[in-house]
Amino acid sequence: MRAVRFHPFPTRRSVWRILCAGVLGVGLLLSNGNVRAADVSWLEDVVRRPASVPEADRGHFAPLLVTAEGKPIRTLGQWKTKREQVRKAWYEFLGPLPQERPIVDLKVLHEDRDAGCVRQLVEYESEPGQLVQGYLLMPLSPSPTPLPALVALHQTSKFSIEEIAGIKGMEVQRIGPKLARCGFVVFCPRNYLWQDAEDYRQAVAHFKARHPHTLGMHKMLYDALRAVDVLENLPQVDASRIGCVGHSLGGKETLYLAAFDDRIRATVCSEPGIGFSFTNWDDPWYLGPGINTDGFALNHHQLVALAAPKPFLLLAGEAGSRAVSDGDRSWPYLEAAHPVCRLYGEPVRIGMHNHRQGHTISDETFERLAEWLETYLAD
Repeated sequence: MRAVRFHPFPTRRSVWRILCAGVLGVGLLLSNGNVRAADVSWLEDVVRRPASVPEADRGHFAPLLVTAEGKPIRTLGQWKTKREQVRKAWYEFLGPLPQERPIVDLKVLHEDRDAGCVRQLVEYESEPGQLVQGYLLMPLSPSPTPLPALVALHQTSKFSIEEIAGIKGMEVQRIGPKLARCGFVVFCPRNYLWQDAEDYRQAVAHFKARHPHTLGMHKMLYDALRAVDVLENLPQVDASRIGCVGHSLGGKETLYLAAFDDRIRATVCSEPGIGFSFTNWDDPWYLGPGINTDGFALNHHQLVALAAPKPFLLLAGEAGSRAVSDGDRSWPYLEAAHPVCRLYGEPVRIGMHNHRQGHTISDETFERLAEWLETYLAD
């Protein structure tokens, strides 16, 4: 059941076009019908194995298309059984959180149009009894038809949602307004590490007091699921065209959201450090030290496979240095899921664009990001 209690703007206008300056290739044209290509023109480039894949510590890397008895998986039905087993194993590791999620009831705290879009600071209930803030960004002109939407997850920043929403912080990270100007409804929730806490460890302590047997990464996943709930309940959003995007910390959340929420249709995951050894996944606000123990059998290639066959683009910035999170060494996590796509009878749309510009989202990289989401969230 969709509970709609919030109407950010009326939908009276009869004609409206999405104009996204600077975005390559295919856009969405809603006034005279829908125009799209089946795939981005550069799909082949990002689904091809890099010329050289460096060695890396990838931990336990269990084959995906093998049953618990060690037999090969050759059919979609067999994979769907294995998929549920993998999901269950991950949920058991992440720990419990409330099954019933509160009704979406947004309170608008502030509104402005300073970034070329409608920008609203809203408050809502995430966990039962726990209020959270986020920014909702929308095109200036109302649309006569429901729009595609994005959960946009912020990086580690003292400005948290104010950076991704275009108010403070680095210009390259202000992607929320850019995406809204491209015609998306964009929702940017505040990560729990910046919710009523002086630092990360205090935020973890507050969370653990409520959920002592649950990992911080599950809290991030839960809050991202709630962000999808918010979008799904907005009358101006097409609930069948919801995607997700995030950089760094937000990229980590995006990986998990794409894997565990089947409402997500397309994903861009920027510089998360997909391997456990690539970044600080063992910190208590993420997965904790359990991932370093002998015999730990889960890994992130499984999450990419859970998201398959939906379009999934990893943005990497490595150029001969380990100072960034992802690069050619990240490729095996994506390649492992390619055979899963083929079981669905779908083209492989799980790829990597290594822009080699460091831990950032450059203008050129944003164009790729936006084109990917425009193409795969089109009608």
